[in-house]
Amino acid sequence: MKDFLPGAMLITDLDGTLLNSDGSLTKQDLDALFSLGHKGVVRVIATGRSLYSFKVVAGNRLPVDYVIFSTGAGVIACPDGRLIRKIHLDSGAVLSAVQIFMEFGLDFMVHQPIPDNHRFVYYDTGGDNPDFHRRLARYSEFCQPLDNATFNIGSASQLLAVVNHDNSASVLKALRSKLTGYSVIRSTSPLDGKSTWIEVFAPGVSKSQCAAWLADRLNIDKERVLAVGNDYNDLDLLEWAGTAFLVDNAPDMLKNRFVSVASHDHGGVSEAIHLWLADATRPRN
Repeated sequence: MKDFLPGAMLITDLDGTLLNSDGSLTKQDLDALFSLGHKGVVRVIATGRSLYSFKVVAGNRLPVDYVIFSTGAGVIACPDGRLIRKIHLDSGAVLSAVQIFMEFGLDFMVHQPIPDNHRFVYYDTGGDNPDFHRRLARYSEFCQPLDNATFNIGSASQLLAVVNHDNSASVLKALRSKLTGYSVIRSTSPLDGKSTWIEVFAPGVSKSQCAAWLADRLNIDKERVLAVGNDYNDLDLLEWAGTAFLVDNAPDMLKNRFVSVASHDHGGVSEAIHLWLADATRPRN
């Protein structure tokens, strides 16, 4: 174990993976994070949340070394919160994506560049989209409608469309065919647990590509990286890492692709860590 742990890294998703149903951590997951820190393992959270949203939920209470936020558009070092990476879409790319979203008749938001990407303008078609309006209500003090006065919005960290789950697959496929040269990522809404969020970023933005950047910066081989996730926006990270586990509350469509551990409510991250370390230190023939 002493030979393996220096130069190793854990990367875990936050909502639905490390945080349980009530937004807290199980004792076993918290203990496992502290233990990895004592052993010299780099601990990373990779979340779709903005930096503001992450701080609201987690503050400084999580024993981690880095946070990859906004699905890889930004990275901070912990515990000082120093911003070490940020990526944005330029104004031309934003305008093109906005026009395509409008053509598709989508309800969407356009988020300001990091670190203010909790602020956004939005386009509301007026249709029945409860999850979209729920998000507007949650961020009411930080958002305004996209109209003629605000259309010249300049650069942005991302666009986010809220789509009904029933037709999300066809919408996602069509958008990806139109938005070549962008990073288009699907995730399940953390608000209602069923609507689909389609997020559009600059090329090179994803959890896996940001993880690869951070691993290279720290001189860590990806074969020494453990990733734990629960949703579609974790898929590329799980495929990239040397070892990957899926918590049991993940969508059934993903469960045949990765080894499952306990759910987020029953210490799935700590179980994944235990299995990873046990395998890494097992004698090889």
